[in-house]
Amino acid sequence: MSVNVILQARFSSTRLPGKVLKEIVNKPMLALQIERIKTAKLIDNIIIATSIEQDDDAIANLCAKLDIPCFRGNLNDVLDRFYHSAKQFPSDHVVRLTGDCPLIEPEIIDQVITLHLKQGADYTSNCFIPCLPDGLDVEVFTKEALTQSWQQAKKPSEREHVTQYILNHSKLFTLANFQYSPDLSMHRWTVDEPNDFKFVEKIYQNLYQNKPKFTMKDVLILLEQQPKLIEINNEFSRNQGLNESKAFDKEQGFE
Repeated sequence: MSVNVILQARFSSTRLPGKVLKEIVNKPMLALQIERIKTAKLIDNIIIATSIEQDDDAIANLCAKLDIPCFRGNLNDVLDRFYHSAKQFPSDHVVRLTGDCPLIEPEIIDQVITLHLKQGADYTSNCFIPCLPDGLDVEVFTKEALTQSWQQAKKPSEREHVTQYILNHSKLFTLANFQYSPDLSMHRWTVDEPNDFKFVEKIYQNLYQNKPKFTMKDVLILLEQQPKLIEINNEFSRNQGLNESKAFDKEQGFE
């Protein structure tokens, strides 16, 4: 039973262009995220899915430097990019991660995969009902669910946000939801805005040198010790990009 991570990343972020290559502790943010993902025990390969745009040459070059497979496809049709990534690098199950999550937790990745395989689900996530910090989102789905989504998805939001077709047509798929207690969903550890980057930079500056494989619990302890860090980026809402995509669906006549 093979499980590949496909990590989507692009240079042309709307709110913080070039964020995935901005340096933290003298390393590109994307390289730090890959470093963390590599320590997950249940994955076979990591593939970076970026676009064919010239801006993303730098991401492909970083992948070559790190000896990480890179697939280049459509910039805006991310579902198409995922489908062809999975076709070029086949596996039974795909873990979807995004390049704006440099604090991703390897142990959580493994736990979501374990639940997915145990339940025999088509799709499993820890973010359908958020229970963990924004930025620790993990989605796992079968190659068949990905293929069906690629074939059937029509809405712009379903093409841009890879798993929206599955969630919009939940009766067609077997879904599993990973739960975690206590509820930590009020925390924001993703990088969409300049202040998000400042927050993550502070986390790495405090923890990385002494413990490169620091954990979610280490971050939570740090935030207890330095609660003002939370104030750096706590004004932003969760899933802003997805909500904007759904608004565009309506503008285009999709309901």
